[in-house]
Amino acid sequence: MTATPAAPGCLEGFTIGVTAARRAEELATLLTRRGATVVSAPAIRIIPLADDTELERVTRELVADPPKITVATTGIGFRGWMEAAEGWGLAEDLRATLGSTRMLARGPKAKGAIRAAELREEWSPASESSAEVLDHLLAEGIEGTRIAVQLHGATTEWEPVPDFCEVLRCAGADVVPVPVYRWTPPEDLVPMDRMIESIVTCALDCVTFTSAPAVASILMRAKGTGLLDAVLHAFRTRVLPACVGSITAAPLEQLGVTTSQPGRARLGALARHVAEELPRRANRIHAAGHVLSVRGGCVVVDGEVRQLAPAPMALMRALARQPGRVVSREDLLAALPGGGDDTHAVETGIARLRAGLGTPKAVQTVVKRGYRLALDPAECVDNNPRPPVSGYNPSLRPPRPAPLAGV
Repeated sequence: MTATPAAPGCLEGFTIGVTAARRAEELATLLTRRGATVVSAPAIRIIPLADDTELERVTRELVADPPKITVATTGIGFRGWMEAAEGWGLAEDLRATLGSTRMLARGPKAKGAIRAAELREEWSPASESSAEVLDHLLAEGIEGTRIAVQLHGATTEWEPVPDFCEVLRCAGADVVPVPVYRWTPPEDLVPMDRMIESIVTCALDCVTFTSAPAVASILMRAKGTGLLDAVLHAFRTRVLPACVGSITAAPLEQLGVTTSQPGRARLGALARHVAEELPRRANRIHAAGHVLSVRGGCVVVDGEVRQLAPAPMALMRALARQPGRVVSREDLLAALPGGGDDTHAVETGIARLRAGLGTPKAVQTVVKRGYRLALDPAECVDNNPRPPVSGYNPSLRPPRPAPLAGV
């Protein structure tokens, strides 16, 4: 049975963050075609392979002392390795070296890259799993065997533990890690800071991740700006973290954040998955005879998208965290961008909110207490309750520390 394709406008009203450094435009196009508003902020910068002196050193070492087994883990990494070797004048030597080894491919993309280099893999698991490759090697016995392992990239405190090479070493193998690419945070950190702020304030409905380094980079920057706990809280409650696969999701899962993933680790599958998940998870609040759905940058009223300015949008989020409950003017004032101590700003914002919604009766004034959404709590269907972040003042922007030096 084939899946029913998502409707063209199914993501209308949703705001989605894209953290990809590579193929970001492609993913953004897939999402905007479905009606989404996309905010792009590359979370990593890939160091060009031809400029990577460590990869060149390892390549020359392998040519001089060839391994018996070579493990290719990613298609883009293997192709980049061959292209970099061309720039160093080592392409033919590397191809001859790898051709003399037993080659294992982790998945179809790695297999395709091997064959594109006019080489041939000996074996590849159906599961596309590094664990199955590891089991295959351990089952045949590798004590004393020299094995070259193409790595995914750099490792940080939040990325999956690099135990693949360590397990091989413990089994007696002579392992040569091949760092086919490395990454650093982007040179311009402002877009990523803005995305982190949008995550914390729930101005995004979803953030997409296509690599574990992108997840790690966001976490590193959030920690450096003092917003790590707030980011994790947002991911656990209101902002959907959508990852292309389990390897990408691992850093968040290890921190207790439940991620959402497509059945296949492909870019198109990720876009389709987001298009299915966000409408399904969208909250629905029945107020004054209308159905409201609060999204990252707008409110959908009876199926019509209502774009709101930042101040009324902040008030709407505060009222919708616990629909039907009275929210005091002081709490609403704290939710307003820029803060302040004049509660008249709340009254002005509420007036703008009512006008923006087009349903004035949906927001009810409770004399001497504050405001509430005019509904019976029993009638509310809210799949994504949004309790306030402890210790976080939404009026404060994240600080701007100096850019991180490397990883």
